[in-house]
Amino acid sequence: MEQLDPSDRKILICLQEDGRLTNNELSERINLSPSQCSRRRTRLEEEGYIRGYRAEIDREKLGLGIVNIISVTLATHNRDNARRFSELISNLPQVMEAHALTGEMDYFIKVVTPDLRSLSAFVNDVLLPHESVQNVKTAIVLDTLKEDGRLPI
Repeated sequence: MEQLDPSDRKILICLQEDGRLTNNELSERINLSPSQCSRRRTRLEEEGYIRGYRAEIDREKLGLGIVNIISVTLATHNRDNARRFSELISNLPQVMEAHALTGEMDYFIKVVTPDLRSLSAFVNDVLLPHESVQNVKTAIVLDTLKEDGRLPI
């Protein structure tokens, strides 16, 4: 992997802001020729700096008004149990993020649900009965102060 120069960083910053920029629009913003810009963008994609492009969807308009932070403690701490939990989480569309942690809890997951009944069903019918899970603690987000997937480049 090559080092990123200032032009590469500008490309990444611009695409984080608007992934739909055409090559010509992007080249104008960073003051490179369209051909240079295109080569750099392709290289950044091939090297994995740019993993993909997606639309930012308003979850509330889709009826997913409740954000929940759930901490999970596994029943046992071995590789198979962690794999089973990972497989469970990866197949649940309402799980927006999942992080393995150090400390008291094993995992932190961010889940969106339309209502409290759905949250209850998720915890009681999906998480708690799973063989890998010992304990679950939930917290409902009252207000989101910042939600931004952009990286500080």
